Amino acid sequence: MQPTMDRSNLKCGLKQRHMTMIALGGVIGAGLFVGSGVVIQQTGPAAILSFLITGGLVVLVMRMLGEMACAMPAVGSFYEYARLAFANRRGPGRLAGFLTGWMYWYFWVIVVALEAVAGAKLIQFWIPDAPAWIISLVLLIVLTATNLISVGSYGEFEFWFSSIKVGAIMVFLLLGGLYVTGFWPASMHTSAVLPTLLGHGGFMPLGIGPVMSGAVAATGFYFGAEIVTIAAAEAREPAKAVAKATNSVITRVLVFYVGSVALVVALVPWNSPAMATPYVSALRVMGLPAAANIMNAIVLTAVLSALNSGLYAASRMLFALTRNGDAPAALAAVNKRGVPVRAILLGTLFGYVSVVMSYISPDTVFAFLVDSYGTVAIFVYVLIALSQLRLRGRLDREAEGKLRVKMWGFPYLTWLSIIGMIGILIAMAFIPDQRKPLWLGVASLGLLLGGYKVFVHRRERARYVDEHELVS
Repeated sequence: MQPTMDRSNLKCGLKQRHMTMIALGGVIGAGLFVGSGVVIQQTGPAAILSFLITGGLVVLVMRMLGEMACAMPAVGSFYEYARLAFANRRGPGRLAGFLTGWMYWYFWVIVVALEAVAGAKLIQFWIPDAPAWIISLVLLIVLTATNLISVGSYGEFEFWFSSIKVGAIMVFLLLGGLYVTGFWPASMHTSAVLPTLLGHGGFMPLGIGPVMSGAVAATGFYFGAEIVTIAAAEAREPAKAVAKATNSVITRVLVFYVGSVALVVALVPWNSPAMATPYVSALRVMGLPAAANIMNAIVLTAVLSALNSGLYAASRMLFALTRNGDAPAALAAVNKRGVPVRAILLGTLFGYVSVVMSYISPDTVFAFLVDSYGTVAIFVYVLIALSQLRLRGRLDREAEGKLRVKMWGFPYLTWLSIIGMIGILIAMAFIPDQRKPLWLGVASLGLLLGGYKVFVHRRERARYVDEHELVS
């Protein structure tokens, strides 16, 4: 099956090793290293179940994406699939694509700002007197330059960032596993693992409600796994790369997230103040020296990786939007190295304006951005699932029943995913801490719907003017 969009202006500069590490590192962000502690404090050891529930939904969505991306590696990935899924009805098709593309762009430019702010705070751990806004600016400039050089440059940086993240998690799992099983020298004389895990009110000390609330909060931590399907349009062997990434996502979710969270709650009491820095505290329990410095460096790597990937994902989605007339054509400019320069610079500009807002308007503009972007991510996942539901028949016919990657248990697991994600949105309305993010996410969706109406009106008006001039 041929790609649905022309890739001739982009360069296929991503190698298999780049794609592998983009996929592996996609779900390992600062959310795992820091945000997981918040979920554990609100849930108890049963946070393991929270991450398992949300991880299961992400696995299913990635499988759907893998099916579509292997059959149709397209610039913009699921933005294009949303357009195609509803193409037999022009209005809904265009609206679905418009919303998917712009919501995804919105998500990542906010992440760019958040990671630039977080990166500045992490660097201030070592250089406390350095102005945070200057550090954020330097980080944005450096990683923007990386993305502007070539897609291969982005891939190379992400390869090494992800290698560090993945290596750190694997070392943590190994050392933590040795400690809890009694093979770590510092733990030969202690049997404190089970009391730590179950001795503070049991496995589910606060009941099932917080477990579901934790699953909602963990949703945003997993976002990023789908970047590999966007990068497929610039890979030398897109179908092979996506198939491999899709097949490995189950292992990544279970081992990296669920496994490491399980070790943390076995090592650090869930209701301890030390859970504010879960992985640093776990390393300290094991008696490792310089735990704070080690984890600060690893979290900084995760932040830089997310910033790097955010600029890449936002620019490629914006580039795809321009190709279908859903964004200004001027942003489609590509240099001789196949890099959409203006699309990258716009994401950087928006990101830095957001960073400025974090200092001059932290409780209004920046708070709106931070509180709304997670809900927007769930909206994108719902549209991905609906697109796969509608496209499966076409993909099967055009591939003559030989799809390289197929969604398990279709259509039942697809429907289960859709119901699960809608269930998360409904649950947010009943969880006090999640109501504000839900309604701000809905407000963001409303703004995009208003933008779409303006966009359609202007296009129709331009078409009317053109037709009138032809008649005259």
